[in-house]
Amino acid sequence: MSAPSSVPDPIDGLWAVVPAGGAGTRLWPLSRSSSPKFLRDLTGSGRSLLQGTHDRLAPLVEDRFLVVTGRAHRDAVAAQLPEVDEAAIVAEPSARDSMAAIGLAAAMLERRDPDAVMGSFAADHVIADPAAFGDCVRTAVGAARDGWLVTIGIEPTFASSAFGYIHLGDDLEGHPGARSVVEFVEKPSVDVADGYLATGRYRWNAGMFVVRPTVLLDLLAEGDPAFAAALRAIAAAPETLEEAWGRLPRIALDHAVAEPAAAAGQVVVVPAAFGWDDIGDFDSLATLLDDPDRASVTVLGDDSLVQALAATGLVVPAGGKVVAVVGLDDVVVVDTPDALLVTTRARAQDVKAIVAALKQSGRADLT
Repeated sequence: MSAPSSVPDPIDGLWAVVPAGGAGTRLWPLSRSSSPKFLRDLTGSGRSLLQGTHDRLAPLVEDRFLVVTGRAHRDAVAAQLPEVDEAAIVAEPSARDSMAAIGLAAAMLERRDPDAVMGSFAADHVIADPAAFGDCVRTAVGAARDGWLVTIGIEPTFASSAFGYIHLGDDLEGHPGARSVVEFVEKPSVDVADGYLATGRYRWNAGMFVVRPTVLLDLLAEGDPAFAAALRAIAAAPETLEEAWGRLPRIALDHAVAEPAAAAGQVVVVPAAFGWDDIGDFDSLATLLDDPDRASVTVLGDDSLVQALAATGLVVPAGGKVVAVVGLDDVVVVDTPDALLVTTRARAQDVKAIVAALKQSGRADLT
């Protein structure tokens, strides 16, 4: 058997839908509403998370992209993705959560290519093994062509209370590598997550879905026919987007479609192990960037601006100043021109509360 090619063959009829939204408030002050995390290079690769997502998907879909983003970010997205036709960058008038964004893309594709399969992959994820990711997508597309709603379940590396979980069922006949979904589970406590990992039958829910557009919209229509009809109407008459958008429900795809469809036995999962991270906070970022051979702090940015002595943690010198850290373990220091964050990796999730407090105090200019 010959060795697999490093560049996978494109998957016929597969479209990449890339929801590019969210402010990444737990990564403040590096990520702001005006410059959210998907537009930032958080890996030191020289490419933003959005560009990395495009780079990973392009070999699978060629130029078949739809990017759904906020109106405020449309120009920045277009500038970062010159390979994507500007007509394929859809600007939401306002944030309505993932069902509206992904559902509109589905309605547009349903009209454009009734036989298409769409894969929805967030713009701000990091994947270590693109080849293994491509193999999982290929398996998912095979099941989606047979009418299933397919998700990709990430093999857990620790008992996390920050992610939802997918309960694996039996193997799916005719589709090696796919299994039925018993249920989706909301973010559990660490103790409950420990029990999930012990069974070997749970995977992290990364919000990746592969499905035929008509199947997705028909599943939505089972629970909310008016919502599905509204999305199809916007796709049929794009000039109505501005007026109709604000009346759409604000709900996640998981709640609107995936959970009820799983309860009805209509969802399958492709279990995956390709090294995944959504960089949800600075602790996650520090883990991603950590060099085990380095005894000092990890630096994202210009190393020459950081002086560390008997210290560990993460330093982001984005403000242009020298940052000195002495005698602190697992510290997080993020320096920007107008804001400075100092916390610990253990309290990284709490950064979101600072953003909320700034907004409440009238300092939305900093968020």
